[in-house]
Amino acid sequence: MAALTDEEIAEGLRDLPGWRHEEGEIFKWFKFPGFPEAIGFLSRIVEPAERMNHHPDVENHYNRVRIALHTWSEEAVTEKDLKLAAEIERVAGVG
Repeated sequence: MAALTDEEIAEGLRDLPGWRHEEGEIFKWFKFPGFPEAIGFLSRIVEPAERMNHHPDVENHYNRVRIALHTWSEEAVTEKDLKLAAEIERVAGVG
């Protein structure tokens, strides 16, 4: 899968509110009412990540979760990252 240009990434992020592109990855912070909801969200992203065989970097800080994506084999952002970000948005349930 080929690395995307900065312009292609910006275009892909237009439909992914809150996602940003910095330092070779796309990422978003999600905020939930509490810890159980944040962990529930992490559980919901397992299925799409496994199905796509593409796994995000995650950080959890009580009710906040940071999801970061880039394609390790390309050391860059690819279409695969944008597709998984869209799936993550679908299961998130919050902004």
